[in-house]
Amino acid sequence: MALSVLRVGAATRSLCSSESASKLHQLTSSPSSSSGWVRGAQPLLLHVALRMAADKKLGGSCRRACGRLQVHCVGWDPEGILGPPQGGHIARRTLEKLMQAEGDEKEAIEKQASLERERRRAAREARIVPETNEGLVEFFMQTEAQDFDFEIARCRLRLNGEFFSYLQQEVSSLRFSLDRTKDVEDRLVELEALQQVLIEGTEAYDKLSLDLVRAKAQLARILASKDKRATLLEMVAKNELDRSLLALLDQNIATANAAGQEQVSKFMEKIRGAVLKYISL
Repeated sequence: MALSVLRVGAATRSLCSSESASKLHQLTSSPSSSSGWVRGAQPLLLHVALRMAADKKLGGSCRRACGRLQVHCVGWDPEGILGPPQGGHIARRTLEKLMQAEGDEKEAIEKQASLERERRRAAREARIVPETNEGLVEFFMQTEAQDFDFEIARCRLRLNGEFFSYLQQEVSSLRFSLDRTKDVEDRLVELEALQQVLIEGTEAYDKLSLDLVRAKAQLARILASKDKRATLLEMVAKNELDRSLLALLDQNIATANAAGQEQVSKFMEKIRGAVLKYISL
């Protein structure tokens, strides 16, 4: 026991201050320390001495080490609350970030497209259709390619025989001109292309108009029928169903959704499904 006490005293003297170590050594090495409360308190005194030494001499290095503390047992879950550990966390987080970035990019593209459509709509509405055939030719010469369908539909009544006769005269005068300069050649090519586009465009518009009128009559017949399935079968037998009816139904569905008429929209969608089924057959 004396040897142990001496070792404790030496250890504490090397770690603690001289004053506190001397007092502790005197306490533990006194003759009365072999009996009484001191003998029972030797383990406690040893713990206190070592703790004082660590706090005083090693406190700075301990605090610095704690600043670099690393946790290695991250999967410790003795009660199984968290379940078995799963890998791939970095890959999942990377995928989530990529999906979020793609969503933001898609939203920005859709917003830009919406702004572009609004700009084009405002630009079309701001244009004024000329009253003369010459002005109408220049009007179409300045029209963008993606706006031709809209302008042909708006000016269809002006695109008559008189206008096409005037356009043909312009083409003929340039084709048989004696002064065939480069500007004349370019103008001739532009007028010939415009003439071809307007002829094909008016033919397509007229066909679409007839199809739309026929589709409206077909839809009115279906809606007025008490037995819609029998009416559809009869129209299929006569080959009266076509894609124009589907286009009209799509337009009515979009209009109903925009107006918040859910029942009308669902009813039109039901009819569209039946028409699409019979057209596919």
